[in-house]
Amino acid sequence: MSENDKRIRLVRMAVGAGALAALAAVAVLYGKAPPPGKAEPDCPASSALRSARLAPLAQGEIAALAVDRTPRPAIPIAFNGPDGRKLTLADFRGRALVLNLWATWCVPCRAEMPALDRLQAKAGAKDFEVVAVNVDTARLDRPNVFLDGIGVKSLARYADPSADAFEGLRVAGKALGLPTSLLIDKDGCELGIVAGPVNWDSDDAAKVVEALKGG
Repeated sequence: MSENDKRIRLVRMAVGAGALAALAAVAVLYGKAPPPGKAEPDCPASSALRSARLAPLAQGEIAALAVDRTPRPAIPIAFNGPDGRKLTLADFRGRALVLNLWATWCVPCRAEMPALDRLQAKAGAKDFEVVAVNVDTARLDRPNVFLDGIGVKSLARYADPSADAFEGLRVAGKALGLPTSLLIDKDGCELGIVAGPVNWDSDDAAKVVEALKGG
C-alpha cells in the first residue's frame, strides 16, 4: 500500500470512528486543567477572557463546542494557500479564525460548506476569517469542482493534499474525524474545538463568532 493510500485510509477510519467518540475525547481533553507543576500556557490574559465568554455560548446549534478553560497556542499546522504558497497559522495572526478541516468524500463536510461560505460572506473582515482547509489526498481537482458546483464564492481555497494538518491534530488528540473546526483567536490561541458539522448560519454560531473576535 502506498503512503498516499495509507493516509487516505487513516483519515477515513478516523471519520468512521464517529462524531460521538470525537466529542467524548475532546470533552475529556478540554475539561482538564494543566497537570500540577506544569507551566501555564503561553497565551495572554485576553485569550482567557475570550474563552470565559465563549463557554456559556456552547449551546443550541453549537452545543458540540468544547471550550478550553485554559487557552493554549494553536498547533502550528501548515497548508497551501489559493496560490499554492505554503502557509502556517502564524500567517493569520491578528485575525480570529474558524479553522475547518474537510474533504469531498465526507458527507457532513459537504453539507456544512455552504453555511461556512455564508459565514465568511457575512463576518469575514480584517479581524476574522473562515479558513476551510480541504484534506483530499487524491483527485485534487475534485474540491474546486465541488465548491464551484455549490456556488461557494467567499471562502478562500485552502488545501492540504498531504493530509499532514489532519494527522498533526489527530496525534494531538484534537481531531478524530471530519469535519473538525478549531476556534483560534487573534493571538493565535486555540479556544475551542467542534467535532462534527455545525449550522454556522444560526444565531448561536453568530454569538460564538462575535465572542471569539472580542477584545
